[in-house]
Amino acid sequence: MRIGIDLGGTNIVVGIVTNEGDIVLKKSTPTLASRSSLVIIEDMVNLIYKTLEVSNISIDDIELIGIGVPGLVDYKSGIIKECVNLGWKNVDICKILKEKTGKRIFIENDANAAAGGEYLFGTMKNHLNSVFLTLGTGVGGGIILNGKLYRGKNGAAAEIGHMTVGENFYNCACGNNGCFETFTSATGIIKYAKKLINENPQDTLILKKVNGLDQIDAKIIFDSAKQGDKLANLVVERFVKYFSIGICNILNILDVTMIGIGGGVSAAGEFFMELLLNDIKKHKLFKEIPVCYIKIATLGNDAGIIGAAMLDKL
Repeated sequence: MRIGIDLGGTNIVVGIVTNEGDIVLKKSTPTLASRSSLVIIEDMVNLIYKTLEVSNISIDDIELIGIGVPGLVDYKSGIIKECVNLGWKNVDICKILKEKTGKRIFIENDANAAAGGEYLFGTMKNHLNSVFLTLGTGVGGGIILNGKLYRGKNGAAAEIGHMTVGENFYNCACGNNGCFETFTSATGIIKYAKKLINENPQDTLILKKVNGLDQIDAKIIFDSAKQGDKLANLVVERFVKYFSIGICNILNILDVTMIGIGGGVSAAGEFFMELLLNDIKKHKLFKEIPVCYIKIATLGNDAGIIGAAMLDKL
């Protein structure tokens, strides 16, 4: 048995995971990110033991504990270098958890952990060279090369959401303009829909589904596009265009055999996938090479927990 932990800005989720990648039980608690790192880590420890107690499993039966963190980590030293969502810098979380549990502790960026989960047990299984993209509030990524996570020299590899793919009408949260995630994240999709509505108010299904612009979300936009709404389809077409450019950039550099797509936006994958594949064929460099497999991830929100529990294999 193993334990995988998803340390998020909103919630901490602890899962007990079998060696076959099945989750026995998972429990969560609010992160309450304004508190100190030591207090939050103490909550994490308490949640670990509570989850074990409910599962009737002893800590002695746990082989290791892995943690996915939304930030920059040093996986060798076990230190969280920087986690903006929590306001943490240089937190030696692995040392603290080892003292509290007596177990081997592993740490990884949360998108990398999710990529590892999908590679070992999900849609990227058996694809030794593959890329995982998470399309949510932002865009995260994880790269598997020759069956191992590619972390880069400083553990900062696979920040795919911040490659430049074009000029946009607003700057990314990182300060740059044209980042991939400003075109393809839920945030970017919503911002563009609002822009079109404000510039040219018209009869759109989007507005009929909400009581104000602040209630618009990506699902409403995709649902409206499915129903033939003109404005919503303009938003989807733009999303597909820049998503395909980003994927072609990845393929030109890495030539992987599989790209897995997760995150909230992936729920509309069945609708946009054919459009995406057709657009990739237009943009890809070598037309004679078939497009790699591009599939919606299968593990959902559990990918990060499962991947974290298996970090010794990655």
